Amino acid sequence: MITEIAQIEILPGQEEDFEQAVAEARPLFLAADGCHGIDLRRSVEHPTRYRLIVQWETLEHHTVTFRGSEGFTRWRALAGPHFAAPPQVEHVYSVLAP
Repeated sequence: MITEIAQIEILPGQEEDFEQAVAEARPLFLAADGCHGIDLRRSVEHPTRYRLIVQWETLEHHTVTFRGSEGFTRWRALAGPHFAAPPQVEHVYSVLAP
């Protein structure tokens, strides 16, 4: 399992609209091949900073399958207008035994 962590800076004053856009896009992620869940977290210290956290079966399910899909295009159309800068995306995996 791979976890995508995207740090997203939002234009000031557009936080509520961005959160609504992510809520609308959530089914697009959940319908994507290899997606096992999605969460959105907002920073307490920096209220225009969010972390989008998505669980993927493999790295390729995100970087190839999802990014090449209509779902990704729709996601960016919904959320992209609220971005203050391009998202910073990192992929991680757990190193602790369950």
